[in-house]
Amino acid sequence: MHENRVKPKVLVVDDERVIADTLAMILNQSGFDARAVYSGEKAVDMASTFTPDMLITDVIMADLNGIDAAIMIRSILPKIKILLFSGQAATADLLEKAREKGYEFEILAKPVHPQDLLSRLQA
Repeated sequence: MHENRVKPKVLVVDDERVIADTLAMILNQSGFDARAVYSGEKAVDMASTFTPDMLITDVIMADLNGIDAAIMIRSILPKIKILLFSGQAATADLLEKAREKGYEFEILAKPVHPQDLLSRLQA
């Protein structure tokens, strides 16, 4: 019955290393193959080699924000599932700009509870 024995690959992006590392650890313990990176640029670089099934990214980061990174990654991997999370109000403006360009993203508020995250990924 288990046609899909391959672990879903998840790329976790947050410029707060402890958050990225913790989420990746939780995902790895929950049956995913998760990797953490700490910038939007690194996420775009890794997307083409790691080819994740899912991207979980913080929105507000120093170099490349999570929404722009998600749009760039979606152009490389059109079927990728993308989940954004943020603790900052500026996110609403960025989401609106992405919506105007035709991109729709799910967003979770920080701090992300591991159960909420896992239920979103398994949906």
